[in-house]
Amino acid sequence: MAVREAERRYGPFGRATVKPYSSTQRAVDGGSLLKFYVGVDPEGRRQREAETVWRAAHWGLSVPEVLATGRCEAGSWSVFRMLPGVPCGVRTSRAIEEYVGHVLDLAYSIHRSSPGVTPGPGWSGERGRPTPQHQFLLGQLSPRCRLRPWWAALAEALQPLESHPVVHLHGDLKPEHLLVDDHQLGVVDWEASACGPAVVDYTDVVFHLVRDLLYTGVKPGSVPIDLITQLPFSGPALAWRLLLWLDRRRPQDIDLLVARDIHRLATEEHAATGYASLARAVSDLRAAGVPR
Repeated sequence: MAVREAERRYGPFGRATVKPYSSTQRAVDGGSLLKFYVGVDPEGRRQREAETVWRAAHWGLSVPEVLATGRCEAGSWSVFRMLPGVPCGVRTSRAIEEYVGHVLDLAYSIHRSSPGVTPGPGWSGERGRPTPQHQFLLGQLSPRCRLRPWWAALAEALQPLESHPVVHLHGDLKPEHLLVDDHQLGVVDWEASACGPAVVDYTDVVFHLVRDLLYTGVKPGSVPIDLITQLPFSGPALAWRLLLWLDRRRPQDIDLLVARDIHRLATEEHAATGYASLARAVSDLRAAGVPR
């Protein structure tokens, strides 16, 4: 199906909401969403999201049905049926507690380790030659990072993740991607789905929560660290996630962290101390002008 036909069948669609890696338009009747994939590997992300949503639905998860999907001159696109529900929030301590609780409940459902699944993007696990878990994570950083003085230390710090089971990951469990409808939890935006160590999902949750609070003006010392220490912690994964964010910002931002900053975070063994260090680092980077 061509995108014009999809627009006639499921539209009309309203004004576009443009983000760094996607452009979305809601149908006027609120029943569907047209999504264009832009930036990094748009076609790969389109295929990955459509396939993962299909698999997640067969597991009994509440996910948006793919009504149509394809690739054309306008780009890679999908139309999803809208899910009911209200996105999780982080404005109050209670909201954060509820968000973390939903993450833990969801993780119980999706963090499955199946025979033959190997690290990499998507849930299919069909990748040919297996990639070590730490290499899969390092491969998400741009080639320029290999020239940075912290690269070797980060690569070494991530190697212990090889002992972790390879599980299915959502890859982007932001509060707005979890929709609460009465007692049902809907989950959207599966384009970053992957297979790897479960701590990657938990670390992503912590990173988004800390960063978003700081970028709304919360001081580092006021970040509710005690509410997120129940999530599994990994210093190396936290250092990697911070670098992944900087790598996808302005070209010069990746050089705002030096090797000792990465080493300090990667070797931290205590969740509370590690999350507090993350909050200070992100606050300093915000002050240096790094965009959210």
